[in-house]
Amino acid sequence: MCIRDSYPRSLALDLERCESAGVDMVFAPTTSALYRTQRESDSPTIVSPPLAMTQVMCGRFRPGHFEGVATVVTKLLSLVKPDRAYFGRKDAQQLAIIRRLIQDLNLPGQVIGCPIIRELDGLALSSRNQYLAPAEREQAAVLYRGLTAAKSQFRQGQRQAAALISTVESVLVQAAAVQPQYVELVDPRTLTPLDTVKTSGLLSVAAHVGATRLIDNCLLRSRQPIIAIDGPAGAGKSTVARQVARRLGLLYLDSGAMYRAVTWLVLERGLRPQDEVAIAELIQDCELRLAPTGDNPEFAAYPSRIWINDQEVTRLIRSEAVTSQVSAIAAQPTVRQQLLAQQQQYGENGGVVMEGRDIGTQVFPEAELKIFLTASVEERARRRQRDMQAQNQPTASLEDLERAIDERDHKDSTRRVAPLRKASDAIELNTDGLTIEEVIDKIVALFHEHAG
Repeated sequence: MCIRDSYPRSLALDLERCESAGVDMVFAPTTSALYRTQRESDSPTIVSPPLAMTQVMCGRFRPGHFEGVATVVTKLLSLVKPDRAYFGRKDAQQLAIIRRLIQDLNLPGQVIGCPIIRELDGLALSSRNQYLAPAEREQAAVLYRGLTAAKSQFRQGQRQAAALISTVESVLVQAAAVQPQYVELVDPRTLTPLDTVKTSGLLSVAAHVGATRLIDNCLLRSRQPIIAIDGPAGAGKSTVARQVARRLGLLYLDSGAMYRAVTWLVLERGLRPQDEVAIAELIQDCELRLAPTGDNPEFAAYPSRIWINDQEVTRLIRSEAVTSQVSAIAAQPTVRQQLLAQQQQYGENGGVVMEGRDIGTQVFPEAELKIFLTASVEERARRRQRDMQAQNQPTASLEDLERAIDERDHKDSTRRVAPLRKASDAIELNTDGLTIEEVIDKIVALFHEHAG
C-alpha cells in the first residue's frame, strides 16, 4: 500500500490520549480476531452499502473501501451495542454510509457526527498530515481556501454546482504541489450528485499533496438557520425558546404540542393509549402542521397553533384528558420516530427554534446555533418554588425540590430514548442570576454572531 492511502497506526499513543481523556475502556481487537473464519480458504461475509453511495467521491478511486468500512462498523456495533457512536464529519461519505447502514440494518446506537477540527490556517486535522513535507504542509491549506471561496460565492447567491466546483478548482490550481483528484457537490444524506443546490449540498474535495492524499468538505445550506436549545428541566428552555423565536421571526417548533395532538387523535378515535400497534398504524399517515400565533389575541395564551390532518386542535389538545395521557403515548418509540421525521422535515427549510433534551445531537445535529441552557440545582429549585407559590400550589421545601431535580437530571441523562446530551459544538449558557430578558438577549446576540 502506498503512503498516500495508508493511515499511521499508533495504538500506544492512542491509548495515552484515551487515558488522559478519562476513557474507561478501549476495544482494540486484532484483525485476525475480528475477521476470524473457519478455514483459511473461507471468504468472510461482506456488507455492501448501496452502489449509488459508493460510486461517487472517494468510492470512484478506492474500490472496495466502503464495503470494508460497512463490514467492520457492522461488526463493531453488533459487538459493542453502543447507545451513541461518534464519527468525524471530515470523511462525510463514510458518515453518510454509516448512517444509511444503521437505518437499513436496524443496528443499535445513535450516530453523532463530530465537527471537523482545523489548524489555524484551516487545514483539517488528520493523522496523514504528518506525512507532509514542510513545503507541502504550507500548500495543503489551499483545500480549505478553495472550499471557503465557493462557500462565499454560495452566500452571494450562486446555486449552480458547475460554478461552485469551478471556484474550488481555480483556487487549487494555485498550489503546484496539490493535484486534485475530485471536486464534487452531492446531497449530504444520499450522496446523489447535484446540479443545483436547492436546500443543502455537500461540497467535497480530495487531492494528492506530494505523496499524501487529503480530503476535506463543507456544507452549503440555502435554508434559514436553525436554533437548537437543550438543557435540564427547569432551566427555562420553553419560555426562552418561544420568545427567541418571536424576537427573530422564526417558527417555534413546539414538540409538546405535537405529542399532544397525536394523543388527542388517539383519544378521538377511541383507541386505548396502551395499544401501541393500533397507535403506530394510526399515526403512520397523519400530518401535523404548526404555525406561529402571531398577533391574534384569540391564541395569545398558546405557544403555537397546530393542525392534525387539516383540523386545528390548538385548544383541544390542552384538555385534562389529553394531559393525563400524553406522557404514556409520547414514550412509545414508534410515536417518537414518526414525530422526529416530521420535525426534521420542518428543518429542511430551516427558520425554526426547538428545545428539548437531544435537539442538537439527534433532531437537528446540523443546526447553525446550538445552546445548552442550564442553571444550578439550587437556582432551579428556587424558580420552581416561586412558580408553585404564584400558582397557589402547595409549596415544597427547597431541599425536597433540589432532591427531586437531582433525580430528574439523572433520569433524563440516563434514559435510553432521547437522553439529555450536550452537543459537542453547543454553547453552554448558565442562567443563574439572569432574567428571562437577559437570557433572550444573549441568545439573540449569539444568533447574529454565529448564524445570522
